[in-house]
Amino acid sequence: MEAEGGDRLAEEDPKMGRGKIEIKRIENATNRQVTYSKRRTGIMKKARELTVLCDAQVAIIMFSSTGKYHEFCSPGTESVLYLFFISCSISR
Repeated sequence: MEAEGGDRLAEEDPKMGRGKIEIKRIENATNRQVTYSKRRTGIMKKARELTVLCDAQVAIIMFSSTGKYHEFCSPGTESVLYLFFISCSISR
């Protein structure tokens, strides 16, 4: 069965899309580092997109297993962290 435009329906082909992975610690150190690097890049890209598309203030702070520090902040670290600390003190 074909949908409009000649595209095959997703439910007909189980190979379409990405397969699900089991979320557990990656034992191989090299594979773990490669996965961390790729996912770090992906989450930083999503943060930038969210900032641009939705005019959101986003702050991400990450530490790798080796202790390396990575961050993304918009519009700046101080204003986002200030809002975070204010919201934490109000909710207590």
